[in-house]
Amino acid sequence: MNDGLALHADGTATAPPLVLRPWAASDATALAEAYQDQVLRRWTSSAVTDEADALRWLAEQRRGWEAGDRLGFAVLETLPGPPHQRLAGHVVLKGVAPGKSSAEVGYWTAAPARGRGVAPRALTAVGDWAFATLGLELLELLHQVDNPASCRVAEKSRFGLDRVLPGCPPAYPLDGHLHIRRASR
Repeated sequence: MNDGLALHADGTATAPPLVLRPWAASDATALAEAYQDQVLRRWTSSAVTDEADALRWLAEQRRGWEAGDRLGFAVLETLPGPPHQRLAGHVVLKGVAPGKSSAEVGYWTAAPARGRGVAPRALTAVGDWAFATLGLELLELLHQVDNPASCRVAEKSRFGLDRVLPGCPPAYPLDGHLHIRRASR
């Protein structure tokens, strides 16, 4: 596990700087609160309804880091006073494997942090780190075609639209967009 790992993204004129770090058990309450948002639950496949679910979800994140194949980051806004940091979202690298040159990214933004560039700044930080540290050459971002906010996040994070993928019911009933970012971008 990378307990000391922390990535950073600069603040903007309207939003504080971000710290990205592996999830910790102490994040359970904030995670359960974030999952109360209907918009977040619409786009995620995880079912976190209470703190017990949050602890199970956090254990899965820890196992991903231990296995090295699913690297999930808590995205925290840095605040000037107590509590100093507030959960703003999640970014994950999926399908990481030794010798494999690509991985998929996923993300969500907590309701109070939406509209302030959290997702693009966090995705850019994780992408830069994945290219420089893990030696990846290509990252993929997938979303359903009826999620225009994810298209905007992809574009702002330097993920170009590659193609439309046909739906695959029942898990993926709608077509999807595949966005790609290469190490050279």
